[in-house]
Amino acid sequence: MFGMNVFSELLNGYAVPATLLFCGLFLAFRIRLFRVLSPKGFLKDLKSAASVGGVSPVTSLCTALAGTLGVGNIAGVATAVAAGGPGAILWMIVGSVFAMSVKYGEVVLAVKYRRNSGNGYFGGSMYSIRDGLSKITGNKIASAAGAIFAVLCVVNSLIMGNLLQSNSASAVADNAVLSPAITAVMAVGVAAVAFGGNERIGKVTTALIPILSGAFAVLSLFVISKNLGEIPSLLSDIIGSAFTKGAVVGGIAGHGMKNAVRYGVTRGIFSNEAGCGTSPTAHAAANVDSPHKQGCFGIFEVIVDTPLLCSMTALVVLIGMKKAGVDPSEGVRAALLSFRSLAGGPTYYIAGAAVILFAYATVIAQLYYGKIALSYLIRSRIAVRIYGVVMVALTAVSFAVPTDKLWVAADLTVGTMTVLNTAALIILSGTIKEEADKGLKGRKKKDRPRGS
Repeated sequence: MFGMNVFSELLNGYAVPATLLFCGLFLAFRIRLFRVLSPKGFLKDLKSAASVGGVSPVTSLCTALAGTLGVGNIAGVATAVAAGGPGAILWMIVGSVFAMSVKYGEVVLAVKYRRNSGNGYFGGSMYSIRDGLSKITGNKIASAAGAIFAVLCVVNSLIMGNLLQSNSASAVADNAVLSPAITAVMAVGVAAVAFGGNERIGKVTTALIPILSGAFAVLSLFVISKNLGEIPSLLSDIIGSAFTKGAVVGGIAGHGMKNAVRYGVTRGIFSNEAGCGTSPTAHAAANVDSPHKQGCFGIFEVIVDTPLLCSMTALVVLIGMKKAGVDPSEGVRAALLSFRSLAGGPTYYIAGAAVILFAYATVIAQLYYGKIALSYLIRSRIAVRIYGVVMVALTAVSFAVPTDKLWVAADLTVGTMTVLNTAALIILSGTIKEEADKGLKGRKKKDRPRGS
């Protein structure tokens, strides 16, 4: 375990933040991100996507959001504050700005290199890595890299995508009887979609995510609005501790800038999944005619996840720390206790229900990612069914798994995926730029008045 901690420190303390920030900055200049960020163009694409048959771009977006909104937004934010201080929140937001171009790039490649099964599209970063790099590095290296990524994707779906999510959901109860009951009910729900086809996953996430996101945002804004007087000092603490050697907030002291950067950026990856290459699996299924269009939906995914929902959660937790002495190391319970202490008992149960449903949505989205990755490695329906059984079983027993070991394993898996995937994105940046140019050129033609 000691060796894993040291390697995790090297990987996530230095390699992951550096590669993610460099890749984000490099791609932002390469594709000229600000020309891609067109609210008017996105709203037009969103309107046209609503009438698309099959797996619509919006359905793919909801599945991707289901895979990101969960532990990363609630427990991940709290543990980032506990380990990196309030400054970690600033670096989480800074990282998300760079993450936009990274998410755009990986989604564009996933759509470009996807497959058509006859019943719809499927794909993911493992296909992008293999097919995109084959002409540059040769088939052997590209195939090996794609296979390694697929294995990591399966492992990630079991650990971060399932055990951490379900374990956090069980922590809502903090009761020897209710905790296993929660994971048992979740396991039944997972089984219902695990053996019901990928279409059912899309339907469930499309139904859950908009309602859950809106409800959690309203609840957070309600708490923040009741404590507006605390915001200026909290913002000062966040900015100050992001750039200084140490800071003190709510009894937490001595967090250096390195920890703030490390935990802010890495927990941001857990939240929006930019760079680690998992959510492109959902986007690849979209019935869309342009990689660029779906890439813009990927940018929207990051905006909803980190600058909006994560920031709200962070402010609720920081207010709870300051006014009620909430311990952020408690993860999801830190957020729930903050809601209860700041806005009363009912908000605890509302937020708790949201956590459980967020976790469930994440598990079934990650189930889809794992199935696609496993099918990439082994073309066997039996293997996929066994994988589904394992996912259901892990959900049921997740309440009993120590979370500290889970976070170390998740850090290692996601960190390795991120380094591998971002390296591929940098190498394939020329292809990403070509698709961006094509998409923007096509958009200009549609916007041009007839006869001009």
